Amino acid sequence: MSTTTVTKASAGTSGPVGAGPVRPVRPDADTRIGLRANLRHIGALARRNALQIKQDPESMFDAVFMPIIFILLFVYVFGGAISGKGNNDVYVNYVTPGLMAMMGMNIAMGVGVGINDDFKKGVMDRFRTMPIARSSVLIAKIVVELGRMMIATAILLGMGFLLGLSIHTSVLHLLAAIGLSAVFGASLMWIFILLGLSLKSAQAVQGMAMLVLMPLQFGSSIFAPTTTMPGWLETFTDYNPLSNLADAARNLINGGPVAHSVWMTLGWALAITVVTAPLAVSKFRKKT
Repeated sequence: MSTTTVTKASAGTSGPVGAGPVRPVRPDADTRIGLRANLRHIGALARRNALQIKQDPESMFDAVFMPIIFILLFVYVFGGAISGKGNNDVYVNYVTPGLMAMMGMNIAMGVGVGINDDFKKGVMDRFRTMPIARSSVLIAKIVVELGRMMIATAILLGMGFLLGLSIHTSVLHLLAAIGLSAVFGASLMWIFILLGLSLKSAQAVQGMAMLVLMPLQFGSSIFAPTTTMPGWLETFTDYNPLSNLADAARNLINGGPVAHSVWMTLGWALAITVVTAPLAVSKFRKKT
């Protein structure tokens, strides 16, 4: 066999000599995977992530204990100062819907840390060799974290009811507040996924996340009314998505105008997802 013939044969992955190279299958081509298969992949990967939590129950400590600690601290430390001594029930109805917004943001931070850790362990490299949609790996993470968020929210509301929380509207309004928090929390997860894929270590992800979290949480209406804030800070809180979410959840539970806050929250969630989700999927494909 001549050298030319051998070169032709080795140029492709298979096929007869002289037939030209055979184009390899690209497992990262999401467009070749149907919706049903994609949903099946998301379900399998979500089950894998849930089993990881089952094998490591300590990973649920933040979702279980954080809402208990936060509501007790804020009600008994700040409640008397803001609502007056002996009026903790008033502050419980104010702060609990705000803490629902805060829970979503804190749980979302864990997604980025988990993604970064999975890359360090080589788990994501194995997923990228499989003929599955790359977005399904990330969406499965979000699905499981939403489950953790719902557990944290249920514990928060349970503690709220023990401390005097009352629903002045209806159960449907309460469910709407929970759903709105979940939608916004899912959008935030894309930000932290992108951070987890972009930064080199889990510590860096946590540090950057805190830089994002602190101004948004405390420069908002989550813990106290904004009317006593300086004008420039009050303007910031008006556009802060956490303020809009907290106000929407608060008015859904306590009664009051909700249209503006709800639409602002949904608008923020849509804008964050549209911008960061494609960037996160693209980064996931290219990350080495």
